[in-house]
Amino acid sequence: MASRDQVAATSEGKVHTEVISFSAFYLAEDYHQKYRLQQQRDLFQEFKTMYPNMEDLVNSTSAARVNGYLDGYGNLKEIEEQVGALGLSPEGANRLVDMVKRSRTRWGLW
Repeated sequence: MASRDQVAATSEGKVHTEVISFSAFYLAEDYHQKYRLQQQRDLFQEFKTMYPNMEDLVNSTSAARVNGYLDGYGNLKEIEEQVGALGLSPEGANRLVDMVKRSRTRWGLW
């Protein structure tokens, strides 16, 4: 309600957003799960090998971390410290670190 009121205060019209109590949570379709990771076929294949069942992959903390790193979250030091614990092959770990370095450098984030 606070964010609704904040938007209303900065807009010219009335905000017509209904705020209701939470009743149920629905997971997105599989093709939306770990979206950034799915875009990197080699890394995604490593996780599919570890977790052949998509539900297990969706629940994987390692897959979630890699997906986050690929989407710009985390800093290089953290990634380099944790990459060995993610379950990736040495090639996959190196590829992840290189990809993150390249993307951060390209966007001027380092």
